[in-house]
Amino acid sequence: MLKKILAYAKVIYNKFTVLDRYLLKQIIIMFLMGVFIFSTIIFASDTFITLIKQISQFGIPFKVAFIMILLNLPSVIVLSIPMGVLLSTVMVLNKLSLSSEITVMRACGIGLNRIAKPIFIFAAIMALSTFIINESIAPIMTKQSKDLALWALGQKNIPDEKENFVFKELGDNWYLKRLFYVGYSHKKTLYNVTVLDNSKPGTIQILQAREGKTSPKGWVFDKGAIYTMDDDGQVLNTTLFDTSTVKFGLDLSEELNRNLAGEMNFLKLSKYLIKSEIPPELRREYTVQLFDKLALPLATIVFVLIGIPLAITPPRVRYNRGFLFSVLIIFIFYVLRALAVSFGNAGTIPPYLAAWMPDLILAMLGAWLYYRKVYTIE
Repeated sequence: MLKKILAYAKVIYNKFTVLDRYLLKQIIIMFLMGVFIFSTIIFASDTFITLIKQISQFGIPFKVAFIMILLNLPSVIVLSIPMGVLLSTVMVLNKLSLSSEITVMRACGIGLNRIAKPIFIFAAIMALSTFIINESIAPIMTKQSKDLALWALGQKNIPDEKENFVFKELGDNWYLKRLFYVGYSHKKTLYNVTVLDNSKPGTIQILQAREGKTSPKGWVFDKGAIYTMDDDGQVLNTTLFDTSTVKFGLDLSEELNRNLAGEMNFLKLSKYLIKSEIPPELRREYTVQLFDKLALPLATIVFVLIGIPLAITPPRVRYNRGFLFSVLIIFIFYVLRALAVSFGNAGTIPPYLAAWMPDLILAMLGAWLYYRKVYTIE
């Protein structure tokens, strides 16, 4: 199967002209560098902050958190591909324009449309690749990252093979939220556990159990009792249990379910929105993300449409302004995207319009600039 694909790719490649190969070679080299740069920037900002939060707030070990970050790599690449295509398009064409190669091509009868043809083909391939990654690889990896977080939650770093020790959980402003006293621990199981829970205002809960251990769903205690008291020490309620699951302190489900749409592809998310009963605010948010699964890959072609005319430098300009244009276009696109998504989530505009608005605005601007450049450039 692989040989057939390579053979077919070779046949297609042989159909490219010398000009196509010349342009594509430079585009691909710059594209790979752009994807690396933008992926690194995303990792160094949003993803790195997430890593620190998971380590400090939820107690997830560094190695596990790092693997979770790697599992989110496809989602980062999906965001980086359109930016990499834009950077490569603007930088390469701007360089050719400054070296007068575009002028020579036009003097030989090669118009801008012909020069842009292999770039649009490359952008279409990258848009398709983005869609495939976002539909097949990214949801699986995101789900695995969540499952790994829940597993790490159940294997939280608790002192093992020790006797008569305490550990505490702090809330906001460093106040004591819960205090755990453990008689001894063995193979991640705690024995003779006492928990002082001070998280609910006005009441204090004391839980005593013969055994306790962590799980992805919270703490599981066996054979114990829960005493609820007021601030004056008066017992309000007593509950005996054989097995009880308590979700204090170690439940990440609410935090991780915020990215539930990222765990499903377009088809699954569509069925989920149709069949599931979801609060209106979450339905709007998930619907925006549903249409964004189509809008984001197509942004690759929109970037090329607006990047090509901006990359053709007038003769009087003798410096490379490609990188500046790339950063400016990316900034405008993601500002528009953030605003549109916010309006869509709030219900100010329809969800489908929120997802498609940045593409539509830049596409109209790019079409106008491209038309002017093709028919008025000298």
